[in-house]
Amino acid sequence: MDEQIHEKLKEIKQSFRLLMNGVASQSMRQKGVSYKINWGVPLPELQKMAAEYGKDYGLAVELWKEDIRECQVLATLIMPAEKMDAELVDVWMERLRTQEMAELLAFNLLQYLDFAPSLAYRWIASASAIRQLCGYQLLARLFARKLEPNERGVNEFLDQVRTTLEGRDLPLKHAAYNCVLSFCGLGADYEAVARKALAGMDLL
Repeated sequence: MDEQIHEKLKEIKQSFRLLMNGVASQSMRQKGVSYKINWGVPLPELQKMAAEYGKDYGLAVELWKEDIRECQVLATLIMPAEKMDAELVDVWMERLRTQEMAELLAFNLLQYLDFAPSLAYRWIASASAIRQLCGYQLLARLFARKLEPNERGVNEFLDQVRTTLEGRDLPLKHAAYNCVLSFCGLGADYEAVARKALAGMDLL
């Protein structure tokens, strides 16, 4: 790590202490959101910090390596999407631990990658619950931006949603359901296809 990045990282970590919100941090812990360190810094504060630092590939890479909630949130905000390749996505996914971070990673960064759709379809079919969760979050963002899937994509998506909704993982079922709502938002034809594929599940 070069000296400049090292100094920035130190500065950032020190600033978290000043912004610490013990109540928020404790509340997350009680809800099972576990990080090695969690200062409970609110997202708007982190967005402000990200704006001050600007897009910075080297700093984002180092921030993501820290098992600290605020460092990882900042990493998703300052990583330039055009420099995030498939290999780095895999490295980051290995460190993904919480539902909150899966949502923020998809929202702040992954939805802007050129290869986002192929990632999302691969992940919703993954054996890893956290990858599935991130995949549904990512697809929901892409559908909300009116990115229409091809026929194969539609079939894969609805097959996977059915499997997920028949399972027992509540956060995952919630993510899949929200994703279906975004899919239906693409238009009446898509809604009709979803209703047909998920008939009998009393969802739509």
